[in-house]
Amino acid sequence: MRMMKTSRTLRLLALALAAGVLAGCSLLPERFGGTVEKPKPAELQANPNLIGVRQAWTAKIGKVDFPLVVAVSGNVAAVAASDGTITAFDATSGREEWRGNAGAPLAAGVGFDGSTAAVITRNNDLVAFVSGKEVWRQKLGALSYTPPLVAGARVFVLGGDRSVTAYDGGTGRRLWNQQRTGEPLVLRQAGVLLAVGDTLVVGQGGRLAGLNPLNGTSRWDAAVATARGINDVERLVDLVGRVSRVGDNICARAFQAAVGCVDASRGQLLWTQRANGGEGVTGDGTNVFGTESDGRVVSWKRADGQRAWSTDSLLHRGVGTPLALGRSVIVGDEFGFVHLLNREDGTLLNRLATDGSPIAAAPAAAGNTLVVVTHNGSIYGFVPQ
Repeated sequence: MRMMKTSRTLRLLALALAAGVLAGCSLLPERFGGTVEKPKPAELQANPNLIGVRQAWTAKIGKVDFPLVVAVSGNVAAVAASDGTITAFDATSGREEWRGNAGAPLAAGVGFDGSTAAVITRNNDLVAFVSGKEVWRQKLGALSYTPPLVAGARVFVLGGDRSVTAYDGGTGRRLWNQQRTGEPLVLRQAGVLLAVGDTLVVGQGGRLAGLNPLNGTSRWDAAVATARGINDVERLVDLVGRVSRVGDNICARAFQAAVGCVDASRGQLLWTQRANGGEGVTGDGTNVFGTESDGRVVSWKRADGQRAWSTDSLLHRGVGTPLALGRSVIVGDEFGFVHLLNREDGTLLNRLATDGSPIAAAPAAAGNTLVVVTHNGSIYGFVPQ
């Protein structure tokens, strides 16, 4: 989740393919016709406190102003601050397991498999750690905003130009690289990169692609959304993290275009529905949940994509990527609140307060603990009672 919804969904990067570099730009509504007044956030209803949740612990890291993804392995949660600090916490007690530093501000992270952690700096360095100690680093050809995937003794990187590169997890030696024709514009937020069985699944433009992790060759690809419009901004289509996976069923969002599900065993598109959001999705075996750009929270039926419910109780509150956990769909907002909605109908079950700064990453579950990170660097462990 980015600090403000307008910047989170509209800040793009121009990709200078000939030079092989990324140049940043901010395309805000003011650029297209003067000052735009931000809509008034929805008033919060009284907290019904229908499910018990206690704050088990809290910790502090530096500020978070990059697209952080909380990485979980077992009962350990790995987080990072913008200044390059990477920290792993025991999710039950909040005890710090280890801490390291990449030596430069971060652009993406964290990737973590329980042993090796990896981040990407704004200097285009991929840095790997074991127990907080740097073990290797490699210079990347293009900047990335997607956390590296650490899996199968390898580290995989999805570049801002949507190239994919594999490195040996122990030595950092580059194993293979797959290039593709770049898009004129790409998003400055995390894309899609995950392992499904023996297939590496990546988001490239509006398509999910299945690659052989041993050599990068293509096994399949499926279009969740296609480009439309008459200029590069209107034609921007890019898949964003997180995705919802149930077995081989992978559901993902294409930025401001669609939500769809793909059978990763066959590379077959199952369904796609128009949707106007810029955040990733979550889900269970029955439904897929996401937030739209105006703050509406939506549930789609996983079987066919038909809408199950939607709620406008959080309109214009800058809500981010949700998490399906237990009875709840959990979503944070830019005012520092974490909302627990009933996954059956979207009604409010409980509301949790943090330090008042925007929730900086999608909430994550580690064991029985809900882990929440704020822009100001506060980390909270919440446990159901």
